[in-house]
Amino acid sequence: MKIRISLLFALVLLLSDFATAQKLNLGGAIHQMNSTLKGTTTPATTKNSNNGVVNFTQGEAADAIKEALTKGITEGVNKVSITDGFFKNMAIKIPFPKEVSIVESTLRNIGLGSLIDKFVLSLNRAAEGAAKQATPIFINAIKQMTITDAINIVNNKQSDAATQFLQRTTTEQLVSSFKPRIKTALDKSLATKYWRDITTRYNKIPFVSKINTDLPDYATRKAISGLFYMVAQEEGKIRKDPAGTANAIIEKVFGSVKL
Repeated sequence: MKIRISLLFALVLLLSDFATAQKLNLGGAIHQMNSTLKGTTTPATTKNSNNGVVNFTQGEAADAIKEALTKGITEGVNKVSITDGFFKNMAIKIPFPKEVSIVESTLRNIGLGSLIDKFVLSLNRAAEGAAKQATPIFINAIKQMTITDAINIVNNKQSDAATQFLQRTTTEQLVSSFKPRIKTALDKSLATKYWRDITTRYNKIPFVSKINTDLPDYATRKAISGLFYMVAQEEGKIRKDPAGTANAIIEKVFGSVKL
């Protein structure tokens, strides 16, 4: 009788241990499965300036990046889409095309400097006039950003990491979308006319190589580059002082990452 009771007790213990093991294995499997799912509630971690770990979800990281870029674009575009927004900002002013700088120097040497000046002014006026129309193009590009991208950007210590990512992944798309708008602005600002006058006069000079610069493409790329520069400046401000944005999600995420 005692032997039977002992055997029964041993069997109960064995079954209990097996169930516990199965439960632990199931818990581990569930944890592993959850960690592979791309849900917006999955925690992401980073370290603040005091080396303390701060948690925020992947969704919050993505939202913070998108909010920061949207804010940066809005502020940046507002600053350049006014008279002299490009022309008097030496950091982004669009110059005479450097690849044909000999055209500028040659025409200035023969007394046509005023034509060059009018062209450069009209080129920047075109960028200022078209800048507002770039906002929805940029915003649409931001929407394509993945959660993984956002996490990497948040943890990047560079003050313009988000802008760099956007510039690297969307420039060609932006050029394609923005170019028709710039072309219209170039025509309206008379930049196209001045460019035609410049190339016509230069090409008449004996023994010079004819020029055939794609003006809309040149102006578009310069304008977009200038816009990215302004967005980067705004992103830097946000990262430095997230509380100053009066945006809760930006403050929570960027407040955790000190430059």
